[in-house]
Amino acid sequence: MRNSTRSGVDPFIVMDVMEAARKAEEAGRHVIHMEVGQPGTGAPKGATEALAAAMEQGPLGYTVALGLPALRQRIARLYGDWYNVDLNPERVVITPGSSGGFLLTFTALFDSGDRVGIGAPGYPSYRQILKALGLVPVDLPTAPENRLQPVAADIQGMDLKGLMVASPANPTGTMLDRAAMGALIEAAHGQGASFISDEIYHGLEYEAKAVTALELTDECYVINSFSKYFSMTGWRVGWMVVPEDQVRVVERIAQNMFICAPHASQVAALAAMDCDDELQANLDVYRRNRALMLDGLPKAGFSNIAPPDGAFYVYADVSDLTDDSRAFAAEILEQAGVAVTPGLDFDPQRGHTTLRFSYARATDDIQEGLERLRLFMTRRGAVRERA
Repeated sequence: MRNSTRSGVDPFIVMDVMEAARKAEEAGRHVIHMEVGQPGTGAPKGATEALAAAMEQGPLGYTVALGLPALRQRIARLYGDWYNVDLNPERVVITPGSSGGFLLTFTALFDSGDRVGIGAPGYPSYRQILKALGLVPVDLPTAPENRLQPVAADIQGMDLKGLMVASPANPTGTMLDRAAMGALIEAAHGQGASFISDEIYHGLEYEAKAVTALELTDECYVINSFSKYFSMTGWRVGWMVVPEDQVRVVERIAQNMFICAPHASQVAALAAMDCDDELQANLDVYRRNRALMLDGLPKAGFSNIAPPDGAFYVYADVSDLTDDSRAFAAEILEQAGVAVTPGLDFDPQRGHTTLRFSYARATDDIQEGLERLRLFMTRRGAVRERA
């Protein structure tokens, strides 16, 4: 059968790495997973208990397209608790994960052929979803001196209809402070471009609180999810915050694209938001893992790394070691039994000399993975054996 030109998207390389790791495990190998941004923990206990109770009470059918009112109200309260933002819950839209939020956002804001700026390196699915919708992703190469985040000067003269930023970012873990976020919002609005903030890693910060775009403007789309901080990747539930005059626009699209986010996941998500002790315990694990990574990666020969302010990733420049990150990642998996992600997923132009390491798994796994990497690099001659 004939395929559309829009279907010609690139593969999500990290998923290919996961498959290679799965095959290695199937063959009997023990693989340390540093490739995927998936918490090693599951949903909070309170979330699963709430869902079990709801299922005993009766069937879980469709919800309205915008989501359970109680969940929308609870998310609005979170913005008051975390950022001192007084948010109208009517502006909150529950989505099938952040991916559903991207589809709704891009469909609501842009026409075919519109150009949308995204930082490079950046989450690869931005680029591929934009392509699949007939839009034009415009990579904005970021610089180490700007913490691998876009700056206002990067979008001047780019003829953009939209700008998407992420803070904390995937793959780097770097964040935009209030001034940097504000400058980007002003620059985007100054050329008539819609501003979109991906805040999926909010809550996973280690030294300073992340800034939400909603602290600075109501004229933006904000996308978030229960996947990362709330440790609910497989539940596929997220949310958006949109301007009041955009709610009905998004609602109509959501009704037709998705009907609603999974009812069961919404019930669990509502309960998860009150599981503070468990969520903070998870964050403590990531904090320990981050410290191990910042100590262990340089000792293993990966010393040129972005400053990971949040999320659970370290992005490393490995140009002194390879000019083929995909082959290098395959070599690490084969010889060290550690799965890592080639930078080509995140930056098609410069990613052949970068790797992303995730520290979302158990601390014992992170320690074992770092030791395997050190031994691998020692055998490779990249680091000296310890005395």
